Amino acid sequence: MGHQTKGKACRAPFRRRLLGRFIKNEEGVAAIEVAFLGLPFFFLIFVILEACIGFAAQQLLANATDDVARLFRTGQVRSSELNETKLRDLLCGRMSILMSETCPGLEVDLRQFDTFEDAARSNLGFNDDGSIDTKTELGPALTKNMLRVYYRWPVVTNMLADRLPDGKLLLFSTNTWQNEPF
Repeated sequence: MGHQTKGKACRAPFRRRLLGRFIKNEEGVAAIEVAFLGLPFFFLIFVILEACIGFAAQQLLANATDDVARLFRTGQVRSSELNETKLRDLLCGRMSILMSETCPGLEVDLRQFDTFEDAARSNLGFNDDGSIDTKTELGPALTKNMLRVYYRWPVVTNMLADRLPDGKLLLFSTNTWQNEPF
């Protein structure tokens, strides 16, 4: 029995020396630091890049909405020559730098209102079940109109995509105006 305790006593200083050498050894410190700090750092960089691209897409959507609304306001495109396909094509043509030519996920709501108050009180184009209600209804000269454009932007980061419906972020832009006397 005494022999077993003597063996354990001999192993304890050996373990302390081994642990001490491991702690003092600095050869693998860089690899360990990269392992601990690299993953969060690169994840943060990726999230920042994705947020920047998302903001750029939102601004692109807002600019396209403003440009198309200006065409309607000035009478360059009239209600008689407008349908849903032409409206989508007008918007998609202005957003093709970041979005595909067919603009999947694009939904457009164009409506005429009697007053600006009516436009402000509208339900933002959403039905009671949360789906988007779309129409293509451009008024003639001197009418009040509102163009609402929705785009489902795909999110790449899994942590964010898991918390969004269909893994997509809903981008939104609106423009309200009174047509000029054309």
